[in-house]
Amino acid sequence: MEPNISESALLILLSLAPEPRHGYAILKDVENLSQGRVKLSTGTLYGALRRMLEDKWIERFHEPDATRGRQAYRLSSNGHCVLAAEVSRMKQLTRVAAKRLIGKEA
Repeated sequence: MEPNISESALLILLSLAPEPRHGYAILKDVENLSQGRVKLSTGTLYGALRRMLEDKWIERFHEPDATRGRQAYRLSSNGHCVLAAEVSRMKQLTRVAAKRLIGKEA
């Protein structure tokens, strides 16, 4: 059974898909990805990151030039699988929804 992923978690995983990021960069990218609709608080972000670390969806990443105390994160191979499965699920759901909507318009 696939995990149930919240929109916030999905956006965080999407933010980390292209490259490792630190917390503030994730916050800004999530806001950008959602076109300003989702604005995570730092508490929400770090709670989600903690859960994702525990679930092994992400891992800490050491940035060579990072300032002291700043943590960066990247997707783990498991996180890539979770993200790919969620995107596939959403595509399938979108296809079903589109067919239903077309049927209503006819």
